Amino acid sequence: MNPPSYSQGSTLPPLLAQTIGDAFDATVSRFPQRLALLVPDQNIRWSWAALKVQVDSHARALIALGVRAGERIGIWAPNCFEWCLTQFASAKIGAILVNINPAYRTSEFEFVLAQSACNWLICAESFKTSNYHSMIAQVIPELAMFTPGRLSSEKLPALKGIVSLAEHPPEGLLSWQALQAMAADVTDEHLARRQAQLQFDDPINIQYTSGTTGFPKGATLSHYNILNNGYMVGESLGLTEFDSVVIPVPLYHCFGMVMGNLGCLTHGSAMIYPCAAFEPLKVLQRVASERATVLFGVPTMFIAQLDHPERYLYDLSSLRTGIMAGTTCPIEVMKRVMSEMHMAEVQIAYGMTETSPVCLQTGPQDSVEHRVTTVGRTQPHLENKIVDSDGRIVARGQVGELCTRGYSVMLGYWNNDAETAECIDRSRWIHTGDLATMDEQGFVSIVGRIKDMVIRGGENIYPREVEEFYLAHPAIADIHIVGIPDSKYGEQLVAWARIHPSHSVTDDELRLWAKDRIAHYKIPRHFKFVEAFPMTVTGKVQKFRMREVSIEELPGA
Repeated sequence: MNPPSYSQGSTLPPLLAQTIGDAFDATVSRFPQRLALLVPDQNIRWSWAALKVQVDSHARALIALGVRAGERIGIWAPNCFEWCLTQFASAKIGAILVNINPAYRTSEFEFVLAQSACNWLICAESFKTSNYHSMIAQVIPELAMFTPGRLSSEKLPALKGIVSLAEHPPEGLLSWQALQAMAADVTDEHLARRQAQLQFDDPINIQYTSGTTGFPKGATLSHYNILNNGYMVGESLGLTEFDSVVIPVPLYHCFGMVMGNLGCLTHGSAMIYPCAAFEPLKVLQRVASERATVLFGVPTMFIAQLDHPERYLYDLSSLRTGIMAGTTCPIEVMKRVMSEMHMAEVQIAYGMTETSPVCLQTGPQDSVEHRVTTVGRTQPHLENKIVDSDGRIVARGQVGELCTRGYSVMLGYWNNDAETAECIDRSRWIHTGDLATMDEQGFVSIVGRIKDMVIRGGENIYPREVEEFYLAHPAIADIHIVGIPDSKYGEQLVAWARIHPSHSVTDDELRLWAKDRIAHYKIPRHFKFVEAFPMTVTGKVQKFRMREVSIEELPGA
């Protein structure tokens, strides 16, 4: 009889019983002159000692602004040094950082700020096609009538004010420079007292994940959750103070701020942000110029770098390892990354925002086959099991739902006990919703999803959320969305839509309608207009059949 599909990770190294602020200070004291942060587009090159000066100053400024422990600070910006400072400074004063996806549009932005009861927002002026100031004005038209800190918004009653990264923001917004000037009003001793009052189990971060009910859910994470997850990922990579980690993945996501920033923080490694948002050429340039040793990305990013026409102009031989995550990696891509990019020790990581995020990871010595057919083995201090529909552990090799337990499991969904109870059972096992198998060696393979989540270019998309959004369109009578394979992004969305008899609409019109209201990656690539949907005899929509038909009709999509 096969053993049960259950595994425990190692108990070494020990977990860190620290707040993020205390861990930051310990790293500064160990490696004061080592490179900590490099942001070429902003002319930033700071040692750990120099970074501490900036972080502590920002923390004092936030205290002067009136931010209290437990209050929420939203950040809505692409990768930049201000993002890094805000992550570490908010942790030092016990404020809860609310990560806002830079691709969000007005409806998503408003929902997240309202649901988290966000007290302050730090935002960029604009990025790509997103004008944050304009969207803020649409959501909070009364903003210009109030001075920062005294905002009274009908839609967002908890919001006190907004800090803009723009040099000259509109009326009602406080500039970043003006905020930094306020640091002089708070002493280092005051900051130290505030930092000393914090506990490592305190909530420190809210990250929104697309909800199966159509609304994002705020995974609430503690110092202990994310500091240790970054540490364990870094341990598997063998990070030291001599490593430079190139982080082209977004900071608003766990991949960037936990596996990237906190992985570096816990090992004294350098954080390199090669670009505000992923640009393959800039990543290649920065790896070469800085002789970087570690590179992160989702498979689509690595493909873009491998296929870039100027790749051969850059020496990537300094690379040794990195993380490829977000979706399954094709074996040929893995082989090319290992040979052509010199990343012989590249690893695969699996997890979810609710698990801080990584619960499974391959190792540097694992075979190429294990790195492309599995998501690795259980991380230290964690447990994984695979269960049937009755919650009973299945035998090795059998398919069931993957569950994980341990230090990394979130505190819960912010202000959402019902969704928390659906996700985390009484024994603190979190149910991932993914179907998986576990082999004799403990390697786990993901074979499907219980729910119909789509992963496009590393972004998790729940079709129900997009369906709910499109049902607000006057022409849409009903709509169902599925994912189909895509050579570039892993998966793409296909929308099957039934139109009201008295209306007409084109796919281009539906895309344009969504353009400034939801994130670009949630807008379906393809629309199929139908009179009816494939149904079971009991009246349930057969999404699997819709997917099969879509693949047949859109070969090579």
